[in-house]
Amino acid sequence: MGKILVSAEFSDFSYACFFAVPVSLFFGFLTSSAYYICRSFQIQKYTFFLIALVFIISSFISAALALCVAHAWNLLLENLNDVASPHNITSKLDIALFASYFVLYLLALLTYDVVIAFEHMRAAEKRETYAHLLARDAELQVLRSQIDPHFLFNSLNSISALTAIDAKAAREMTIALADFFRKTLTLSEQEKVSLDQELSLCEDFLAVEKIRFGKKLQIAIEVDTSTNDALIPSMILQPLLENAIKHGIRTIRQGGCITVKILRNTDWLHIRVTNPVTTDISPATGSGLGLQNLRCRFHALYDDQARVEWKRTEQEFIVELTLPWESKKS
Repeated sequence: MGKILVSAEFSDFSYACFFAVPVSLFFGFLTSSAYYICRSFQIQKYTFFLIALVFIISSFISAALALCVAHAWNLLLENLNDVASPHNITSKLDIALFASYFVLYLLALLTYDVVIAFEHMRAAEKRETYAHLLARDAELQVLRSQIDPHFLFNSLNSISALTAIDAKAAREMTIALADFFRKTLTLSEQEKVSLDQELSLCEDFLAVEKIRFGKKLQIAIEVDTSTNDALIPSMILQPLLENAIKHGIRTIRQGGCITVKILRNTDWLHIRVTNPVTTDISPATGSGLGLQNLRCRFHALYDDQARVEWKRTEQEFIVELTLPWESKKS
């Protein structure tokens, strides 16, 4: 503003600065109102024409108020002859000052409008992220609730039968079943658990099933030592073993061996579960709701970065899981 006053030959530079400071402070305070105008008139709620009209009128009124303050301050200085010599504000200077105030206030409006737009974008992104997390959690809860409860019913029936013929085995099965469900309740509350925790849960599950099936059920688990610190979604191995027993071992008179292989390949964790099958069972058996739920869980947790695949041959059923490597240490 001081340069405008000097250019318009209003006064020398010292008086121009003395004159401009109070007026500039008032105009700076006045421009803060631009924020509230932008908050009240947003492009999402009103038409572009109405907002442009409001911005122009607001800039005009603000420029007029600032110009009135400039005239009043100059008039006050004229009465303070001992502080500064009087100077007249010409019509040319009036136009220059009014145009400057008008443009500056309009720029303030546009700046605040952009800032508010970014604030709304960030708020919308936060709401979208929060809604996505809520939806994902709800989806995971639904998928977990669809676990087939036949294991519990069969185990209770087996305990009831063993009570009459082998009380010791019935007691061991009851303890193993209690340990399994205790860990199940703990792990089901966590989105991801360590591989060791998941394998421990599987051991309790298999301890119950081995009492039921005896020598008919055999297990071979191969775990790469480099996967000791792996983090995986909770309760993904146990349902695979349950399906392998239900659709494989149980249907074969002589039983068989379920093979589990877990290894790390750079940034990926691979899990492979294989169980024998009988040709008497439909090829569709073993590829139903449980595996579809697991695929949906992986999609909810990893989007398209994880993979669940299965296939059946004449002699075995194979499930392969591939998910991004995560470690407890990271």
